[in-house]
Amino acid sequence: MTKRVALSWSGGKDSCLALDKLTKQGVEVACLITTVPIEIGRTFGHGEKMELVNLQAKALDIPVEFISCTFEDYTNSFANALKSYKHQYQLDGIAFGDLYLEEHREWGEQLAKDTSLEPIYPLWGRKEDALHLLATFVQSGYKATVIRVREDVLDITWLGRQLDTAFIYDMMTKDCCPMGESGEYHTFVSDGPLFHAKIELEQPEIIKFETTQKYEFQKIKLIQKE
Repeated sequence: MTKRVALSWSGGKDSCLALDKLTKQGVEVACLITTVPIEIGRTFGHGEKMELVNLQAKALDIPVEFISCTFEDYTNSFANALKSYKHQYQLDGIAFGDLYLEEHREWGEQLAKDTSLEPIYPLWGRKEDALHLLATFVQSGYKATVIRVREDVLDITWLGRQLDTAFIYDMMTKDCCPMGESGEYHTFVSDGPLFHAKIELEQPEIIKFETTQKYEFQKIKLIQKE
């Protein structure tokens, strides 16, 4: 019997790579889950517009569920919503794209325990494996664009860059996690093997936040593949 899971979805490379690995393992990702704190009205993970995550869900042909929450009541809101999705989608587990931060895994495992679901971490490994994982993503056929950078680590010239071989080499010169596990940079995946359509991103504008800068695309289009 095929295992059915929900996948915590940020829209970036980590969650996409988790989706790809789960699919190859024969696990059915029944839905994507994205949290949206009401304080910002954008996704919790990357501060992205819900519209872009909706387009990803359409391109992947997987339903997405948005959890409205507050920063203060984040965990309770997630757990309550997940209990509902468990029955709605007949879920066996909840999957996360975390790589090696123990506190993140502890949080996810407690959430799974509270909702009687299996916690699944398809990308979990050692901090030393991050560079290899970045190379794995670059070779996977997915297209990811850097949409947000932490100013204390990366300057604005990194915004808009594609994750490719040159990106790997340049990242090796930086004193940070190659996969940006501590929020050094965030990405948006717009195409790849599991995408039935690709998302075209045009006319970027830079938005400055307290400690980060972000690309905001003014023109977005979903293009069906032939």
